[in-house]
Amino acid sequence: MQRPQPDDRSRIRVLHRWYAVTWALLGLCPPIVSVLDHTGTTRYWWSLALLAVIALCYALVAGRPRDPVLRPHAFLGVLALGLGALSCTRGDGAALFIVSLPHFWLFARSPRHAIVFSGIAAAATVAGIAFHRGDADIATGNIVFTLVGYAAGVLLGLAVTRIVEQGDERTRRLSTELEDAHLRLLEAHRLQGATEERARLAREIHDTLAQGFASIIVLAEAARSGLDTDPARSAQQLLSIENTARENFAEARVLVGSASQVSLTPGSIARTLRRTLDRFTEDTGLTVTAELPDVRCDQPARIALLRCLQESLANVRKHAAASTVDVALAQYTHGVELEVTDDGHGFVVEDSHGFGLNGMRKRLAELGGELTVTSSLGDGTRVLAVIPTNGQV
Repeated sequence: MQRPQPDDRSRIRVLHRWYAVTWALLGLCPPIVSVLDHTGTTRYWWSLALLAVIALCYALVAGRPRDPVLRPHAFLGVLALGLGALSCTRGDGAALFIVSLPHFWLFARSPRHAIVFSGIAAAATVAGIAFHRGDADIATGNIVFTLVGYAAGVLLGLAVTRIVEQGDERTRRLSTELEDAHLRLLEAHRLQGATEERARLAREIHDTLAQGFASIIVLAEAARSGLDTDPARSAQQLLSIENTARENFAEARVLVGSASQVSLTPGSIARTLRRTLDRFTEDTGLTVTAELPDVRCDQPARIALLRCLQESLANVRKHAAASTVDVALAQYTHGVELEVTDDGHGFVVEDSHGFGLNGMRKRLAELGGELTVTSSLGDGTRVLAVIPTNGQV
C-alpha cells in the first residue's frame, strides 16, 4: 500500500482522535456508569479494572501504532479478552463490542487479521454473555446483537478496505502517470535545448566560419590566377587569406568556449564595422561608402550588428553583382539601426528562404529586434537591422 502523504497522515490522526472520543463516551463511559450501583462489590472492582486495562493499552498503542515493542495486535488481543471478561462479569458486553469494532480494522495489519481478531472478540463476548447466566431473553438479544454486529462489521470493513485499496490504486496510477509525464517533459526540454543549441551553433558557423572559408576560397582562386600577371595583387590577396584564417581561428575559439565574445568586437562598434568594411573593400574592390558614428550599445547588440553586416556583405559578394555598397549606422530614441544598401540586380524577397536571412532574423529577434529586407529584380537590395535599446522595436 502506498505510504500516506503528510496531509493524509494528518487527516488519519484527526479521524483517530474523533473515534477515540466516541469510543470513550459510548463504549467506556456506559459500563462505568452502570457499575456505580454496585460500588464496593467484586463486580464493581473487576469491571473498573478491566476497563482501566483496556483504556491504558489503547492509550499506549494509539500514540505509537508502529512501535515494534507496543504491538497493535497485542492490544487487539487484550481488547478481545477484556470484552469477554466484561461480558462474563456484567452480561451486557455486546454494546461495548459493537463500539469497539473499528479498533480491529484500524490496528490490524490486514483485513484477514481484522476478521480473525474481531471474530475472537465476538466469540469471547458471546461466551461471556452465556456464562453470566442472566435473563435469558436479554442474553439472547445481546448474543444476536453481537453476532449481527460482527457480521455487519466484517462486511463494512471489507467494503471500506476495498474502497481504500481502489483509492490507493488510483493514487499510485496517477502518481505513476504524473512521474512519467514529468520525465517526458524533462526529456522534451532536453531535446528542445539540444535542438536550439544545434540551431545556434549552425547559425554561428554559417555567419562566421562558413563565410570566412568562402572568402578564403575566392581569394585563393584569385591569387592563383594572378600569380604571373599581377604578383603584387596576389600577395595582397594572400595576406587577406592569412588575416581571414586568423579571424576564423578566433571565431572557432569563441564557438568552443575557449575565448570570450568580447574579443570579436573590441572597442566601439563603429571601429569594428569599419575594419570589416575595409577588409571587404580589399577583397572585392567594390566601392563602399559608410556613415559609422560611434553609437552606444551592449556586447550582444554589437555582435548582432557585426553578424548582420558580415552576412549582408557576403550576400553582396556572392549574389548581388553590385558595384557600390552603402552602409549607415544610426542611433535613435527607439534603438540602433544598421542599413546596408547595394546597387546589384536584386531578388524577390518572398522567394528567398536562405539560411543567412533567417539566421539574421532569429538573431535580432532574440534581442527584441527585427530585420527588414527590401529588394526587387534590377533595383538592388536594402537590408535594415533594428535593435531596440528600451526593450521595444
